[in-house]
Amino acid sequence: MAGNGYANPEVLVETDWVAETYKSGDYKLIEIDVDLDAYAQSHIPGAIGFNWQTELEDTLRRDVPSKEQWNTLLSNAGISNNDTLVLYGDNNNWFATFGYWLFVIFGHDKSKLKLINGGRKKWLAEGREVTAEVPSYPAASYTASEPNWELRAFRDEILKKLGDPNLTLLDVRSPDEFTGKVIAPPGMTETAQRGGHIPGAQSTPWLNAVKEDGTFKSAEDLRAFYEPKGVAEGKDVIAYCRIGERSSHTWFVLYNLLGYEKAKNYDGSWTEWGSIIGAPIEREVATVAGTGGDLKVCP
Repeated sequence: MAGNGYANPEVLVETDWVAETYKSGDYKLIEIDVDLDAYAQSHIPGAIGFNWQTELEDTLRRDVPSKEQWNTLLSNAGISNNDTLVLYGDNNNWFATFGYWLFVIFGHDKSKLKLINGGRKKWLAEGREVTAEVPSYPAASYTASEPNWELRAFRDEILKKLGDPNLTLLDVRSPDEFTGKVIAPPGMTETAQRGGHIPGAQSTPWLNAVKEDGTFKSAEDLRAFYEPKGVAEGKDVIAYCRIGERSSHTWFVLYNLLGYEKAKNYDGSWTEWGSIIGAPIEREVATVAGTGGDLKVCP
């Protein structure tokens, strides 16, 4: 792949490399999925499984894990601060990039964090070795750093910056979610009270960052997509979706592949913003059939 022009090409590893090295013991594999159903059926041999719904968020607080919860999770899984970690997951790596984002927030050495390009989808499509056997590693002692919240956006921060020309908001949901036609994809339980998008946000569906096989597009193609949407050096760039997993995928692209170090993930996303009393919302409304509609701010 020769780096594909990425700012940090070393963050990605290819399925060929993993197939040749996963038995070496030089790193730990972690599969992060929305739940553990797919992992229970099959996964890369030796991979630890993390459940995004119950382990990578505090379900009571509807928040990311605390530092203490993070330490406990990783220590029990046999992960230490010195481990090189190779992450992958289902849904085109949505939840794996969320996990990557948390590892960076809690201070894991970035040179020891990798993502399998194409994730679980590509590994299975290539017919590579899988197992249903769950590995067991001796408990370790993981000590996270104080969280770096500079990588995380919060609702009050966005509210204060609305209309700021130095802020670029990227709504990475589907076009129907962006316009307010639907509040959430079919069958999803986490919803909001209203449909639409944050005022000033640009519609940049996450899918535009990947090729058919789930691997990332080249840096040239990624810049051609994001730069016309207002992504530029020195600007504050915040990605959001519905629950923060698709936007973590876009954050990964911006932060690692394109090198925008000021990129943030707003994991509260639409389930939070769309339920806040008094929060401004834009919604596309068709005024004349066939014209494409205009934007109106909803109270």
